[in-house]
Amino acid sequence: MLPVVLSPRGLPEFPDPNRADDRGLVAVGGSLAPEWLLTAYAHGIFPWYDQGLPPLWWSPNPRAVLELSTLHVSRSMRRVLAKQRFSVTYDRAFEDVMRACGEEREEGTWILPEMLRAYVRLHELGHAHSFEVWNGDRLVGGLYGVHLGGLFAAESMFHRETNASKVALIVAVRTVFAAGIRLFDVQFLTPHLASLGAHTIPRAEYLRRLASARNAAVSLTALEPIV
Repeated sequence: MLPVVLSPRGLPEFPDPNRADDRGLVAVGGSLAPEWLLTAYAHGIFPWYDQGLPPLWWSPNPRAVLELSTLHVSRSMRRVLAKQRFSVTYDRAFEDVMRACGEEREEGTWILPEMLRAYVRLHELGHAHSFEVWNGDRLVGGLYGVHLGGLFAAESMFHRETNASKVALIVAVRTVFAAGIRLFDVQFLTPHLASLGAHTIPRAEYLRRLASARNAAVSLTALEPIV
């Protein structure tokens, strides 16, 4: 099945994500304007971006999520957190975190300038947030994600020192669930995420949980990271 082609001049309307192809591709085109991004996340869809191509919109099946109840903090990670080698801040360096997540890797990066501008704008509007991990005054890890009602969708994370990205994710999960978040989306399951307790659920279940969570009145303003 060919993906639906969206006009960037139209209203931000997406096809039913259950009609995605086997890879999870829902549609091509549209815009990275805030109203498009927020409409997409409200319907279980997120963008990836390749240089020279229009936005590609995805809703994979199954979908990876993290629960506070299944968050796995190993004994070694508990020691890392207890030693307080790292400090964690919230929304102090959003753009720096995004840029670090987009640093060129062997497989390339999807965080191109267009994506950076789009998510920085979401951050300015209060819909995207970051957790920063510091060793002294050096930014050594972090993650950023999108907030919509009771949803927090973690987009990407990075580390420049061992365990720094794990610290970012553990603290993010603890902090946003304490603030009232009901659904913590990590999109795809990787060994790294699985080691921290992430698991997959069918897309239909994800969409049901999203429909319940997205309109919740949850504020993520000025949070204090919970280590």
